[in-house]
Amino acid sequence: MKITKALLLTALLSTTSIAQDNFKTPASVKADFEGFAERLNSRSQLHRDMQALAEKLLKTEGHNLDTKMRLLALTGQFDEALKALAEIRANQDTSAYPANPFLTLQQELFFKTKIREQQTGESFETAFRHVYEAIFRTLNNKEAHKASYYMGYSLEQGIPYMKFVFGRVAGSDELSSKDAASLLYNYQDYYVYNAVIPASKTLQEEDIDRRYITDRNVLIKTPEGITLSAVVVRPRGVAEPMPAALNFTIYNVPDSNLREALNAAAHGYAGVIADARGKRLSTDEIRPYETEHKDANAVVDWISKQSWNNGEVAMYGGSYNGFAAWAAAKHAHPALKTIVPYVAAIPGYGLPMENNISISANYAWPFYVANNRDLDFDLYFDNARWGGLNTKWFESGRPYREYDAVDGLTNPWFQKWLDHPAYDEYWQAMVPYKNDYKNINIPVLSITGYYDDGQISALRYLNDHHTYNENADHYLIIGPYDHWSAQGTQRKNLRGIELDQSAFINVPEITFEWMDHILKGAPKPALVKNKVNYQVMGADTWKHVPSLAEMNADTVRYYLNTESSGEHHTLSTHRETKTGNVLQTVDYTDRKTQNNASYPWPIIRDQLETFGGKVFLTDTFGEDMELSGQFSGKLDIRMNKKDVDLAVTLYEILPNGKFIHLASYMGRASYAADETKRHLLTPGEIESIEFNRTRMVSKRIAEGSRIAAIVNVNKNVIAQVNYGTGKDVSLESIKDAGEPLKLEWQNSSYLNLPIKPLK
Repeated sequence: MKITKALLLTALLSTTSIAQDNFKTPASVKADFEGFAERLNSRSQLHRDMQALAEKLLKTEGHNLDTKMRLLALTGQFDEALKALAEIRANQDTSAYPANPFLTLQQELFFKTKIREQQTGESFETAFRHVYEAIFRTLNNKEAHKASYYMGYSLEQGIPYMKFVFGRVAGSDELSSKDAASLLYNYQDYYVYNAVIPASKTLQEEDIDRRYITDRNVLIKTPEGITLSAVVVRPRGVAEPMPAALNFTIYNVPDSNLREALNAAAHGYAGVIADARGKRLSTDEIRPYETEHKDANAVVDWISKQSWNNGEVAMYGGSYNGFAAWAAAKHAHPALKTIVPYVAAIPGYGLPMENNISISANYAWPFYVANNRDLDFDLYFDNARWGGLNTKWFESGRPYREYDAVDGLTNPWFQKWLDHPAYDEYWQAMVPYKNDYKNINIPVLSITGYYDDGQISALRYLNDHHTYNENADHYLIIGPYDHWSAQGTQRKNLRGIELDQSAFINVPEITFEWMDHILKGAPKPALVKNKVNYQVMGADTWKHVPSLAEMNADTVRYYLNTESSGEHHTLSTHRETKTGNVLQTVDYTDRKTQNNASYPWPIIRDQLETFGGKVFLTDTFGEDMELSGQFSGKLDIRMNKKDVDLAVTLYEILPNGKFIHLASYMGRASYAADETKRHLLTPGEIESIEFNRTRMVSKRIAEGSRIAAIVNVNKNVIAQVNYGTGKDVSLESIKDAGEPLKLEWQNSSYLNLPIKPLK
């Protein structure tokens, strides 16, 4: 279980509604934090102080059961703590997630070990072995793998958080009940982890060896002579050849990757985690994105020739790993029977460019994956370095080519990718392109989210597959998820908006249900009822339709009228009879303000931030509506520059005055007609910019709501600045700004919104 900010903040927020007595802050809490882990033993002054504080706090009222359990444990009342744990499990909130019999397994192991230790006089290690084996030997492979997840907590990564916990109170002489409870909650958690995690290491390995045949250092030679490394895990006791589940990754995190291979084996597959070229045991050159289509295909071929494989391989994974599955599919190897890509990237389309605009969100990623055979955690997670770099570059006015010069560390991959501003043959070679899809006749299940940064890539795969292959057997699951939750780590609250109960799905389980359906004849996952399966936010329901094209065809045309609606303009189904326009002026020399900085975080806002854009509002809807699909449109513009980066963002304005981010578009005008070739605009002439490469959303638009469309120019810290000279945008600087951009939004412009009454 990886330690996460969200998980840890839960601990801080789980101690509410308790009496507000004050307690003296123990001196040991204020001590130097160095050597903290070594001081976590029952004989230390720190632990004695925590016990004493727990005894005092336990006498007060109002503790929730989670906190009470930890206080009981700190005071040595392990039988009572175990009863509290049983009650916590019995009263789990299953409205979003199924009941978890292994909830806080570390605590159970610790409590039972301490009880046995007291009863038998055994050492902690001996007692722990008995308790651990008594639990794990009763579990099947799936159950044991799920249980072992709780043994994956990183003590090292937890130290900075514990410093934060202690630092919050170290400067105070007194603690409120709430602060004392928070301190003890987190201390007891870490104290238990510090005892249980090391003690479980050998036992986990023994349990894995009992259940699986594991080879962690497989070397695979490709036809090019490249050496790739892999981990292969197979369940013991299976005599017949079996299908393989392959996850191809550039992220060399040995423990996590082994766990993923074990998960596949626990589901009845030969689990294979293959490392990208140059990673882990490979000594070849690291070439992110460029060779995956060949290398992943070579791994599929290698698997198909192993005695333990039945000639069937399924690929799956998220983000880069999802891209790798598509890259392999480009070659249509006969052994590759299905792929399940989540939030899959398309290099050159979704990143490091979006609709031909270079964006900075992944700027540090090449350092992370290409600096060494592992991962460069130190540099990648140097928040002080990256935190203000985009603003520093933006304010400097220097060319985007000099972004790394502003930082002071050369980024060769960044520079190479800037050499390809069009979606040219360099990018096209990496994934299926046009007629490549004719050969991809395997079933595909894509998973993405409305707020996934790379959603346009996932939808591009889907649309192109159906466009170039009339027999495409491609399915989509999409809901209110972001890049992480669409891969399985969902939360009840996504960036400030509460999700419906029906929105909670188990992506890893759906993945193996799909593989079982394709490779073993099992039923489809229950959620997959048609080709496109989407959750309607706010309506707490899923809908299922034959195609995305069918959803997008059912639209209402709204014109950008000049007529005023308060301080804004109208978005109307009726086009104005008189020709007119709305003027927007953008000064590219202005580095104090940004245009189109409306990233959907949070998703719900108290006020509409226009970031210099022009706002067009619909009338109030008289009934509940459903906005489902991708919006598109035509922007008729006249301006005094040869090019411009355009943006459109949609919001729902709720009756209570709050604003919900719905969907967006961002793209370079000169590439709107053809992403592979630039066509500059003519200053002073009205140009029509048609667009459809937008983000999809599905949401109930409540009666009494309105929709706001903000049309804007993209000028902000997270992307190139297109000064409109017609030169390579990466070479333009503030010196090329010239006179301010004067852009007229013509009232012949329109948006096609996929909206209809909610049924």
